[in-house]
Amino acid sequence: MSDRYAVLLRGVNIGGRNKVPKIEFQRALEGLGFSDVFVYINSGNAVFTSATTPSNGLVREALASHFGFAIPALVLPGAKVKAIAEAIPSHWRNDRPMPDKSGYQSNVLYLFDEIDTPDVIEKLGHRPEFETLTYVEGAVLQSIARQHQAKGSLAKVIGTALYSQMTVRNVNTARKLAELIN
Repeated sequence: MSDRYAVLLRGVNIGGRNKVPKIEFQRALEGLGFSDVFVYINSGNAVFTSATTPSNGLVREALASHFGFAIPALVLPGAKVKAIAEAIPSHWRNDRPMPDKSGYQSNVLYLFDEIDTPDVIEKLGHRPEFETLTYVEGAVLQSIARQHQAKGSLAKVIGTALYSQMTVRNVNTARKLAELIN
């Protein structure tokens, strides 16, 4: 029996560094024997089918061999991808940044195993007066008014060891990945 999975890469295709073209990403995953591979947007998101349970290490090794540099990768079972997306409040949205800083930024912070515990919210330095953070197994859901973005916990942890143990997607991408799992 085959199951669906998602793999989320961290730190690729940003500012021309760590380039992982979609077609090459797809080929690397197919080289592992995965089927029905679909790469969604060029920021390191893919869904695939596998007859065996793939590990983060297996995917990381294959990507490093294929691309010539280390790429943090998080492999998630389809059921977890869907559960995380279903936990996002339906009214949360990710508005485009506007000059007047109106609207909201809503993200899913997908957590690597090392930090996947409910106390991660404390470690992030949650600022409840500015943002909503909710822990669900495998992720932290974050929503913040764009006018307060710089005061939020995510802005404060960028570049830290904690930040290196997560990969962030906006809620639109999280919802789309869950849809693609089906």
